[in-house]
Amino acid sequence: MNINLTLFGQMLTLAFFVWFCMKFVWPAITTAMEERQQKISDGLDAADRAMRDLELAQDKATDQLKDAKQQSAAIVEQANKRAAQIVEEAKQSAIAESERIKAAAHAEIEQELARAKEELRSQVSRLALLGAEKVLGASIDEAANRDLVDNLAAQL
Repeated sequence: MNINLTLFGQMLTLAFFVWFCMKFVWPAITTAMEERQQKISDGLDAADRAMRDLELAQDKATDQLKDAKQQSAAIVEQANKRAAQIVEEAKQSAIAESERIKAAAHAEIEQELARAKEELRSQVSRLALLGAEKVLGASIDEAANRDLVDNLAAQL
């Protein structure tokens, strides 16, 4: 065997192998690499968009949380105002009720006083008649002298 012929055969085989690889294998590999590079680029772009969307969502959530806190503070303030108003209405109602009870008690006292005065007048008139009867020594007709006794009792 001739070394030159072997080297020449190996060179031809290598050249054929390189041409075959360049013609059939290399385009498939470069296409797969380009597709992979495109997928990686798309993935990085999607990650960037997702990061921006996440930041926007966090900002929006922060704003909504601030709004919710303000609304809850307003609701609490309204509830406190309403509670104070209810307490004030209850106080006013209690004052009005106590005034009404006091007026009713005063009216009842006045009625009792009038009844007591009338009863006292009645007793005084009977005592006066009994006293006059004893003084005169005779029986006095109560019905006949009732007007006189009533006038006397009214003056007392």
